[in-house]
Amino acid sequence: MPGSISLKAASYKTPSGVELFSNLDLAFGPLRTGLIGRNGVGKSTLLKLITGELAPASGEVAVTGTIGLLRQTVQHGDASVRVGLGCADELDRLDRLEAGTGSLEDATDADWTLPARIENVLADVGLPSLDMQRPVSSLSGGQRTRLSLAALLLEQPDMLLLDEPTNNLDADGRAAVAAMLKGWRGGAIVVSHDRALLREMDQIIELTTIGANVYGGNWDLYRERKAAELAAAEHDLANAERTLGEIDRKTQAMRERKARKDSAGAKKAARGDIPRILLGGMKNNSENTSGEQARLGERRRATASVALAEAKAEIEVLQPMSVKLEPSGLSRGTTVLQLDRLTGGPIPGQPIIRDLGLKVTGPERVAITGPNGTGKTTLLRLITGDLGPEGGAVRITPRHALLDQQVGILDPTETIRENYLRLNPGDNENAARAALARFMFRSDAALKSVWQLSGGEMLRAGLACTIGSGRPPELLILDEPTNHLDIHAIEAVEAGLRAYDGALLVVSHDRAFLEAIGIERELELGGPGFSDAPSSG
Repeated sequence: MPGSISLKAASYKTPSGVELFSNLDLAFGPLRTGLIGRNGVGKSTLLKLITGELAPASGEVAVTGTIGLLRQTVQHGDASVRVGLGCADELDRLDRLEAGTGSLEDATDADWTLPARIENVLADVGLPSLDMQRPVSSLSGGQRTRLSLAALLLEQPDMLLLDEPTNNLDADGRAAVAAMLKGWRGGAIVVSHDRALLREMDQIIELTTIGANVYGGNWDLYRERKAAELAAAEHDLANAERTLGEIDRKTQAMRERKARKDSAGAKKAARGDIPRILLGGMKNNSENTSGEQARLGERRRATASVALAEAKAEIEVLQPMSVKLEPSGLSRGTTVLQLDRLTGGPIPGQPIIRDLGLKVTGPERVAITGPNGTGKTTLLRLITGDLGPEGGAVRITPRHALLDQQVGILDPTETIRENYLRLNPGDNENAARAALARFMFRSDAALKSVWQLSGGEMLRAGLACTIGSGRPPELLILDEPTNHLDIHAIEAVEAGLRAYDGALLVVSHDRAFLEAIGIERELELGGPGFSDAPSSG
């Protein structure tokens, strides 16, 4: 019997009393489900409710079959690979039997299929021929994630729960996870912002602050539905604006007619053409009629204003950021970065980067790619001067900015506004407010302290303080900008970068992100060097 999961009228509140969701009804069966939503909306919490790590405030969660969970953070300490796989005791038993020292109990409990199954699952996740005695601590972060995924497959659960399984994985690791899920025949719930992985899903569930929406099909079909919702919202907005305009025009016309009528009546009264008793009655009737019409007009306008506000809010949710930036002034003939036989690394005498040459001219968009451990972040540190080179030379435009994963350019103790004014001393208050508003920090949102921001908000704030200024840098350098961002934040960042007319140098494993921002060339570390714009594979 296949595994299944159901939530009926499930609600949950954080220990501080914040309600993440209420009366949630969802059912999961033998389908691969992509679970998306803004950071903080409760995706990981939902997985914990399913596993029983948390209890719902109300409602119920029912699970049929077995569940295997892969968490965002994988910790194995100094244990060996066989411990990381969760099968050390079983393998020790087989070792004893092969050495002739096993007991009768060992022989009874032995699983002779285990070595072959381990070999198969390690191959499935892209870790073939891994030494069982190797310390897990010697593996890269991506390899540890794949090892945990292999441990899940060994358990053979009915349902898989994967929480951001491709975070910190290089391109090969991401491909291995996608291939594993593509061949998975049980049920799976995958929390992810990896759009390539979400294309392997059978359905998408979007979790929001007001509930959950289920979309049949993969990421591409979900995007088609969202595009249709945006078109409908834009239609509603146009209708609301037209209705409000018509009400205002009719109200103005009514006022003008009343003014003309009152003027004509006043002239007749002045000539004595109307008896005084009739004049008083006409005046009362006119005042009553005009008062009722005014109240009716006010009610209609209030209703139309509410409809307009709701339509604008819906547009902002579906299309969160539309950016128009000041030009950087970078011309096509200008060299913004040149590396000549650059050599260096964090440990003196042990260079990771050797004899590297690179030239970025004009508003080019270049990606630095390659497997984990090949020195991508080290290269950025050499380029920006954070590391001194052991050999070669770096020439870089003074007008450059680096946004790392922690957005270290921002002071966490300052507000977004204060950071902007500090980083752009030539801009006044109006310029700062306008720039921040373009990146969705309007009014009081610009007064939030940076330490209060989510990962997506912090990256948007970093972009606002660099490329949003009146004089953007000629070269923007980004180090894994989409790690730990939700899809909505990623798309907002992409919108900002597409509007930027300077040069880009980007380290990222996120192929969909690189395509969305228009990368033209790739420098693959540990590979053959430059290639053309990235393919969709």
